[in-house]
Formats: sequence, C-alpha cells, structure tokens
Amino acid sequence: MWTFLKPLNLIRYLIVLRVNSSLVRMPHYPATECSLVLGSMIANRLPSREAKPWQKSLAAWDEYGGISIVGRKKPKHVPNASWPIETVLFFYPGKRSYSSGELIFWELKLMGECADHGIFLETILPALEETGFASDTPWVSANTLWGHYDIHAVYAARGERWEPIVQEGKLDLQYKPTPHQWASNLELEPSLKFDSLNLEWITPFDLRENLPANRNKYHKRKKPCKNEMPTLQRILNALLERTSQLLPAKHAVSADIWEAIGEDEQFQLTDLLEQASHTSIRNYHFTHPPKEWPERWIGHERLTHVPQAAIPYLQLASILHIGGQTHLGCGTFRVELRG
Repeated sequence: MWTFLKPLNLIRYLIVLRVNSSLVRMPHYPATECSLVLGSMIANRLPSREAKPWQKSLAAWDEYGGISIVGRKKPKHVPNASWPIETVLFFYPGKRSYSSGELIFWELKLMGECADHGIFLETILPALEETGFASDTPWVSANTLWGHYDIHAVYAARGERWEPIVQEGKLDLQYKPTPHQWASNLELEPSLKFDSLNLEWITPFDLRENLPANRNKYHKRKKPCKNEMPTLQRILNALLERTSQLLPAKHAVSADIWEAIGEDEQFQLTDLLEQASHTSIRNYHFTHPPKEWPERWIGHERLTHVPQAAIPYLQLASILHIGGQTHLGCGTFRVELRG
C-alpha cells in the first residue's frame, strides 16, 4: 500500500473562517462560489501574464452569468471550470446561516505538481485574506460570506493530525509542510473485522468512464443506471485513474499508476480488482443533488463481501476525491464498517 502512496504529492490545509458580520447566508454548495470568487481575486492580484490561465478557467462561467451569480440563485448546470492548478475545495457539511463569531470549516487540497506550500503562501492565502475584508468588489453583498470573515486559523495535515500554520491571525513563516507528510503514520487499515460496509457520499459523484462534456445536463432517471452505480470495482478503477492524474513529472510519460508501483503491489491490485467484481451492493439510495450542485448523484449504499484489502484504497479515494468535478469537492464519502 505504501508504494502506492509514495509518488503522490498532496498538501491538505484545513481553513477556519470566522464570520465578522451579523448574518452570513451560505450558498447551497459553497465550493462553487468559493472557486469563482477566490479564483477571480487571485486573477485580479496576479500580473497580466500569470493571470491568463486563471482568466481562461473563469471564462467557463461567462455563459452562466460569471461573477454576477454570487449571492444569487445559481444556474441549473455547473460548468467544468477547475483552477489552472490542481486543487480540491471541500467545505465540511454545515448550516446555511451563520452569525458573528461563528466558524466555517473547509479543506483546500493542493495536489500533484501544485502541492507546493509556496503557492499557498504567495498566491492563495493573500487572496483569501483580501476576499474576507474587501468591500468594493462585485461579489460582495449584505449577507454573502465574501467580505464578511476573518481567517481564524489554518492547519496542515500530518497523517491524522492537524498542525497549525495560522493561529489567531498570526502566520508561522517557519512552518513548511511537505507534499508527503499527509501520509505520515496515516491509519488506513481497518482495526476490526467486518461483514459489510456503508458508504455515505458526502458530496455528489459521477463515476462514468469517459465523462461527457454535458454531464450536468438534466435527465429524468430517478436512479443510476448500471454503468453509473458506484460499485467497489468502479470506485477502485476511478481511484487508479485519479492517482494517475496526480503523478509527478517523472512518471507522467506513462500517465499510469501501474508504472509507479512495484511488482508485488501490481499483483495485489490485480487480485483485489478481481475480488471486487464479486462484491455486491445490498441496498442503496441515490438521488439527484439540487440543480445548483455539480454532478449527478448523491446518497448512500451498503456493500457486502468486501475484501479487507480494499479498505485502505477506499480511505485513499475519500481523501483524493474521485470521478468528475473533484476541484469542487465532488466524489468523496465516509466509510462505516459493519460487524
């Protein structure tokens, strides 16, 4: 399992925002507005040449109203408009309304070649700070989050621990998280035997192969068809595809995680995928997420006959996010083992 993790670069930041106005109303899916607003602030702060990739990614929002949709009803479909750096914006499930002094928690994940603390310090953190107090921008209104928060704290993950980078507004310039510490002593193996497991999809997902450009197009089916069901085998294959996308440059020629791991783990993975084909979904409940949300399905499922060797890979998939729109935090879940 550890040879599988070794080439993957990732820095996980836990960001804690403190509301400083009387009332903030969060959007139904906060990562969408965060991507648009924070991306726009970053583009505005960068020199013209460096800003071009950001402006290009933001242009995907133009036909939907661009920055004018902030604080208003969102379009039915969310464009595939990820940032020019490999990132995940994952807001922890919370409430819609916050009052002064309350805290909002979310994760920013820098991945692959972009897992660089310098990018966070020089590009993202200053823009995030300015977005909290700037009042003369087109995305600020009376009850939006933007323009109405302070950065209360920022932490970096080291395995299962969060280590402070910013506390009470003070930045520790001596602390420099590495792109490998996220996996340090990370407990991925199950600690008890189990007969089945539950997966609760916290954010929407789309695990179809060769995702079409119009995958957010409304459709009338009330449940996923066979090629959309998040079976164990499909989840594992989506994880392999995701990790291949995150390989550093020295592995990028093959663009294949199989070339980055040893023969023993290749054998183990091949055997695991074959075992996964015999795993069944005992019961499930999936619905379409609200139309303002990205992707196609959200819900929960129960898997039976799951090999124990699959658990570390499921835990890894939940950290990396799989399927479409991972930039907006899609494709993650909670794993609950059942004895």
